[in-house]
Parts: sequence; structure tokens; C-alpha cells
Amino acid sequence: MMRLPHKLFITGTGTDVGKSVTAAMLLAGTRGYYWKPVQSGLDPASDSEWVQRVTGLPPAHFLPETYRLRTPLSPHAAAALDGVRIQLAAFRLPEPPAPGHLIVEGAGGVLVPLNEQDFMLDLIVQLALPVLVVASSRLGTINHTLLTLQALRSRPLSVVGVVLNGPPDPGNRRAIEHFGKVPVVAQIEPLPAVTPEALRATFARHFHAAITAPVLSAEA
Repeated sequence: MMRLPHKLFITGTGTDVGKSVTAAMLLAGTRGYYWKPVQSGLDPASDSEWVQRVTGLPPAHFLPETYRLRTPLSPHAAAALDGVRIQLAAFRLPEPPAPGHLIVEGAGGVLVPLNEQDFMLDLIVQLALPVLVVASSRLGTINHTLLTLQALRSRPLSVVGVVLNGPPDPGNRRAIEHFGKVPVVAQIEPLPAVTPEALRATFARHFHAAITAPVLSAEA
């Protein structure tokens, strides 16, 4: 059983794989704190605003982004449109105002560019957080997930597991665990509605045991 770290970076294998829903689920279940270091796209709402709405948690649980970019593009492109350059030196892991879990959500996947030389992967390394990979359960996920794991393991990072979102596919799950040598810690079917109650119930079903699980040695 995975022990849920108190500070955790959530990355995805791409867009629309359920990364924000997974972050919201962990936040609703732990009543911790949420931080989105780079926000690309502010209309109709930022990810922080969406996660706050669906979790129903007070504003104090949401820490300000380091970069808020107007256009929903890759961070390097959105920053260029806003006339700014994202710099790794600008990021500092925030301290929550009270003890609790800190859920950090990346933008896109690990090789999304931040500027002309740095990627989201470089930010994860700088923050030195354990990583949870969120992937779709659908066709193509084996390749996307294994490539993401390969990139993460090329750097000094700890991967705590994979979450699969979508219709259950036992074959994909087995392949990811076998070839990726990583546990699939949850297989989450689509929620009928993303509400605080649904998020807490799904957290209790898939992740509650991870709060009290014995601490195991982290993956190198």
C-alpha cells in the first residue's frame, strides 16, 4: 500500500487525463492545501478556482500561483504572449499556513516547456517532491505512461505510483505495473458529477488507506 506523502507533485501523461480531478479528490479527502505553480488559461476559471469550487474548501486552502498566464497554451507559449519569461529561480515551494497535506499540480506533462531550455520536469526536480502520475485508462496509455515514467526516472525523483482515470481496463493496468515497475494505486471510473461529496466518497474508496499505511522505503 502506498503511503500518501504529505507533499506530493501530481503530473499527467498529457492533457485531459483527469489530473485536476485527481488533485481535487486528494485535496477533498485530506482537507490539505493546493498549489498550481504555473497556470495557463484564466477563462472561464483557473485550475485553482475550479478545484476550490468542486471541493468546497475555503480560500485559505489555495496558495497563489507563481505565474498566472492568460492563454490556455503550453506555459512557454502562454508566457511569451503575456510578455514574460518563466524562470525556475522564481519558484519557491510554499509553506501551508497550518499543518496538512500539500497537493501540487503541474501543467500538462513532464516535458511541457517552461521556457526555451527548461521543462516541467526541471521544476519537479527543483521542488524535490515525490510524484504521482495520472493517466487515462484508454487505448494508448501504456506508451504514454511508460514514457512519462522513463523521463521521471532519468532524474533523482521518487515516483509513488500511477492513477488511471476512465473505464476499467485490467490489461492496461497489468501492463503498466509490469513494464513500468510501479503500482497503479487507483483505477477511478468517471464520476457522474464532480461534487465535494463525490470526491470525498471516491477518496475514501481509493486513497483513505494510504493516509494510515505504514511508511515504506521510497523508490529511488
